[in-house]
Amino acid sequence: MQPIPSVRSEHQIQELPTVPPQLQSRPAMTTGPSSHQAPVAQSPQAGSDTAELVKMLCGRFHSVARQLRLRGEYRATLNVEDEIDVQDLLHALLRVHFDNVDTDEWTPNYSSGAPRTTLLLDDGRFAVIVKKTRPGLNVKDLSDQLQIDIERYRSHGRCSTLLCFMYDPEGRIGNPRGLEASLMSVSKSFVVDLLVAPK
Repeated sequence: MQPIPSVRSEHQIQELPTVPPQLQSRPAMTTGPSSHQAPVAQSPQAGSDTAELVKMLCGRFHSVARQLRLRGEYRATLNVEDEIDVQDLLHALLRVHFDNVDTDEWTPNYSSGAPRTTLLLDDGRFAVIVKKTRPGLNVKDLSDQLQIDIERYRSHGRCSTLLCFMYDPEGRIGNPRGLEASLMSVSKSFVVDLLVAPK
């Protein structure tokens, strides 16, 4: 006669260890000869694509900028008023996902002697240029500026992808998707991508 299995009380069942939700769907991790090896850290997040991750951040940029303006009790905040503000906030957001965000400072001929900074990821292979629409700067001006930027980074050597984030909070670009399509280009050695946000 087999012994009757013991039944746990409700109190005992509640004390059983549970698996955190973020670990429940993860596949089992395989290791080498030693079972005590720590997983190798990857940057950015494992399995993510740099271009898609940066474009996701740019797509949500306006929501972040708007949230910063909604602080209570008259606390000081960051007002995104010009291109440098956009660049500084995007730089901070990239730091959440990338261990190393380099910068490249240069002075294009359209900037009237003011230096511009490009954000560099993946050891300089991925360049992010920031533009912001404003009164007196039309779509043709922005396109001309971008063509100059493209030529610089096409001959940069290490750079293989250039993403231009064009921040348009007032909706000054009438056909953002058309502008994106007209300026994107793909070749074996160099990719140009453009994201206008918000749309």
